Amino acid sequence: MKCPGQDSRYWLQSSIFESICPKCGATVEFFKDDPARKCSKCGHRFLNPKMDFGCASYCEHAEACIGSLPPELIAQKHDLLKDRVAIEMKRYFKSDFRRISHAMRVARYAEAIGKEEGGNLSVVLSAAYLHDIGIHEAEKKYNSTAAEYQEQEGPLIARSILEKLGAPGEMIEEICDIVGHHHHPREEDTVNFKAVYDADLIANIEDNHKDSPIDGEKLEKIIKKSFLTVSGGNTAREALLKSGK
Repeated sequence: MKCPGQDSRYWLQSSIFESICPKCGATVEFFKDDPARKCSKCGHRFLNPKMDFGCASYCEHAEACIGSLPPELIAQKHDLLKDRVAIEMKRYFKSDFRRISHAMRVARYAEAIGKEEGGNLSVVLSAAYLHDIGIHEAEKKYNSTAAEYQEQEGPLIARSILEKLGAPGEMIEEICDIVGHHHHPREEDTVNFKAVYDADLIANIEDNHKDSPIDGEKLEKIIKKSFLTVSGGNTAREALLKSGK
């Protein structure tokens, strides 16, 4: 079944219209179902200003529905993915508000670090939301929340969530790889991994020392030797030292 909004049988006279090229100001004719058009005068390709890309920005069948997706829509699709991953993470943890809160804080720190370090924020945030997703299975199978068990159980659950959301294959592989060793850095790791690792470290220090604040001098030593990125260390100082923790 074709989406009624894209089926020409339901079109009105206004379904063919003209738009102004944002680059040169020339007139460009659009059909309602054109995802994008190239200006015949300057060659600039731009999105259909009247087309609703809401569902297409995350639907796995979008390309078949409206044709090849323009770069702008692909970027939007990736951007929306992280928000939908956050929703699925909350659904998975249900009433485990402690784990949800931890994941949200890790994501917040990871976003700040990822921006500074030039990471792919769709990967960084998705991995941050899912980094501890294996913790419930670890508790069930091994009666333990040890890092090695979280890393062992997490990737399969993360993969099922990401596949359900229609995430690109390469992105799924990278996110699952981060989830699968998020407590254990390797000699050569990506900026995306480092952003998640450093963010998780900040959140863990917060969690472990709410009742027993770390001395500022000791914290500075931890930051210098433990964080993988300069931005991670700076974010830690901002969160832990300036807040008085």
